[in-house]
Amino acid sequence: MTPQLTDNYMVTIAERLKSAYARIALAAKKHHRNEHDVCLLAVSKTKPADFILAAYQQGHREFGESYVQEAVDKITQLANYSDIVWHFIGPIQSNKTALVASHFDWVQSIEREKIAQRLNDQRPADKAPLKVLIQVNISLEDSKSGCHPDKLASLAEFIHHCPHLELRGVMAIPAKTDDPQQQIQYFEQLRACFDRLKAQYPQIDTLSMGMSGDVEAAIAAGSTMVRIGTDIFGQRS
Repeated sequence: MTPQLTDNYMVTIAERLKSAYARIALAAKKHHRNEHDVCLLAVSKTKPADFILAAYQQGHREFGESYVQEAVDKITQLANYSDIVWHFIGPIQSNKTALVASHFDWVQSIEREKIAQRLNDQRPADKAPLKVLIQVNISLEDSKSGCHPDKLASLAEFIHHCPHLELRGVMAIPAKTDDPQQQIQYFEQLRACFDRLKAQYPQIDTLSMGMSGDVEAAIAAGSTMVRIGTDIFGQRS
C-alpha cells in the first residue's frame, strides 16, 4: 500500500513523479519502444489544486479528473496555468455535459451517442474541437462503463461527423487481475480495436490503457497513454 503523503508534499510528489516516469521508461525499453511515445496522465481526482501545482512545477502538464464539479473548481483555481491539459476520464451524466464541454481539453469516457451529441452541441464556439476517446468495455463486465466492442465502429462514425469533436482513439479499464497474461490479453484486444479505427481515421493516435497495477502489460501491448494516480499523489482522500 502506498503511504500517505508527508507534509512536504511537493518533494514527495516530485519524487513519485520521477519514479513514474522511470517506470514507463523501463517498460518501454524492455519492449523496444520509445519512452516518449507513452504519455503519463497524472490522475488527480480527489486531490487539491496544490498537489496538481506541485506536479506542474516539475514540468508535468497532463492531468486526469473524474468528478465534474470538483474538477471545474480546480480548473478555475489554476486558470492562470493555461498550458495544463485537462482530461475527463470518469462516467459522464447528461446533466454534466455542458460543464465538461466547456472546461476540458479531452474526454476519454464517451460510450454512447447521446453523450457525444451533447458534448458536441455544448462545446463553446471559441474553443478548439474537444478531443475525445471512446471508452470500450473490453472485458465485457456488466458493472463497467464503456461501449460494447461490436458497437465501436458505429459510435466512431457518429463522432467523426460531430464538427466540435475530434476522435483521437480509445480507452479502457479492463477487469482487475494479477495475471500478466490476462492483462496483456485484454490490452491486445483493445489494441486491435485501436488499429481498426486508425486504419479508417488517420487522426487517431491515442490508446489510453494501463494504470498503476498494469503499466508494464499496457506498454507491452502498445499503450500510448497510461493513467497513474495513487503512485503519484498518494491514497485517495
